[in-house]
Amino acid sequence: MRTGYCGEFSARDAGREVELCGWVHRRRDLGGITFIDLRDRSGLIQLIFNPNQGEAHRLARALDREDVIQVKGIIGKRAAGNINPNLPTGEIEVEVRELRLLNKARPLPFQIQDEVEAREETRLEYRYLDLRRPRMRWNLLLRHKVILEIRKFLDARGFIEVETPMLTRSTPEGARDYLVPSRTFPGRFFALPQSPQLFKQILMIASFDRYFQIARCFRDEDLRADRQPEFTQLDLEMAFVSQEEILALVEELVCHLFREALGQELERPFPRLNYQEALARFGSDKPDLRFGLEIREASDLFAGSAFRIFRETVERGGLVAGLAAPGCARYSRRELEELERLAKGLGAKGLVSLKLAAEGVESAIAKFLSPELVAALRERFQAGPGDLILLVADEPRRAREALGGLRLELGRREGLISGGWKLLWIVEPPLFELDEQGNITSTHHPFTMPKAEDLGLLEREPLAVRADAYDLVLNGAEIAGGSIRIHRRDLQGRIFKLLGLSEAEAEEKFGFFLRALEYGAPPHGGIAFGLDRLVMLLAGAESIREVIAFPKTLTAYCPLTGAPAPVKESQLEELGIELRKESPARGAA
Repeated sequence: MRTGYCGEFSARDAGREVELCGWVHRRRDLGGITFIDLRDRSGLIQLIFNPNQGEAHRLARALDREDVIQVKGIIGKRAAGNINPNLPTGEIEVEVRELRLLNKARPLPFQIQDEVEAREETRLEYRYLDLRRPRMRWNLLLRHKVILEIRKFLDARGFIEVETPMLTRSTPEGARDYLVPSRTFPGRFFALPQSPQLFKQILMIASFDRYFQIARCFRDEDLRADRQPEFTQLDLEMAFVSQEEILALVEELVCHLFREALGQELERPFPRLNYQEALARFGSDKPDLRFGLEIREASDLFAGSAFRIFRETVERGGLVAGLAAPGCARYSRRELEELERLAKGLGAKGLVSLKLAAEGVESAIAKFLSPELVAALRERFQAGPGDLILLVADEPRRAREALGGLRLELGRREGLISGGWKLLWIVEPPLFELDEQGNITSTHHPFTMPKAEDLGLLEREPLAVRADAYDLVLNGAEIAGGSIRIHRRDLQGRIFKLLGLSEAEAEEKFGFFLRALEYGAPPHGGIAFGLDRLVMLLAGAESIREVIAFPKTLTAYCPLTGAPAPVKESQLEELGIELRKESPARGAA
């Protein structure tokens, strides 16, 4: 039906007869001549309809936005004064001889343009229109390019793509499972996979020593801008491999993607930060290194000070720390109160601010600060007149996390976050952490190998054990995480026991996997990329919903299809399911 795509033609094609298909992007009637911008996925081309074309001109004057048409005409060069330098096809136009209306469009709920004013729920309800916008089309083409380059890169290095099951059994992996009832086994349920974790390890045991998959994963958890109930990850695993080999391969892959998808070169090797150092310096295990404002500890300075709250915090083993914001002594009381509310929202008990001036310091705690202490604070924070020091005193982790959030807020407010790309590895995170009930739980997942030198601490001091794990951070967002895996049943059993699983429970939940470890499991490790998040960052988008064709809202609702939706009673009866009460529809709210 067409000679080619609208955006493929140029001045070199002048005089060529073409047939084109697409959507009416815009129509203009000027002095009897009608101009139409025809759009397809490649871009725009201008059509010109002269009155002497009779039927074609008459039909063109009746067209509306998003009508679907087919045209036949001759490519011509535009007059010098009519060239559009902002359009790839801006030097040419098609003088149309024949026009066929293929489908009429209803009035639009919003215009097909990048700066759309429609609410996101409306855009998702009419996603087929939203995806026609140039920006959305570019996002999905970028996603396609990234996935294509991943497959090419890994295939060239001996990786095999293997699909793992969507219907599996429920295993504890940190989030709620999506359950699927079984008709043939009444009262039993499949679970949609939160990740292919156990299957990819089993593939290593099966001797497929280089596996990858563009894997669909499902987690029933609270959503936000960079989370979806169903998401895509690049999953890869390797046998007989060290952490250094995995990190080197991943760096090579990431550099390849930036080169092929964005035409940009990255420097290797990526810097590395120990997990504890990242928290101490940046208050985050995924720090944004595009700007400074590093956190500095000041517990020793307040250990014997007259300010009782800080002094007692230090005596209890707490932390006094802060950061210096250059030139921010100008902040008003309202702005400082906003920062304090933010700190409290991040878990801190409060926030102390010190405005530095040449003659002294302005602060609510100024009377407790000796000249010697003020001088020590100036030196510790490398701060001078006009700068602002913000201090938090609390339990160490809470204090650092609050300061990490303040650091990001100040970076945004002060325009400190530069462009470009900053990647780094976070290594040696703790193997365990405490959950809200104070029980030991896995920081990543229970199949992560402890650092060999920490094995002796497992039962004696489990919270001090470091994991043989690594996360890749890009501009303050974690884009990948992985680890060396446990490949011996005895060690896996010790980990399960520390997590509170009895032998019977471990057998019930993971028996198939534990047995596999007994049949010659090789040392292995891998990593998984959050593909949606990676593409979001590459595209400069604010949400992963902007790089997913058909996403859900923050309530896991699909405005396009109305899912989740009620089902017929007969379907429930066939599955042996009876609803206790009908749940109200949540909609897109």
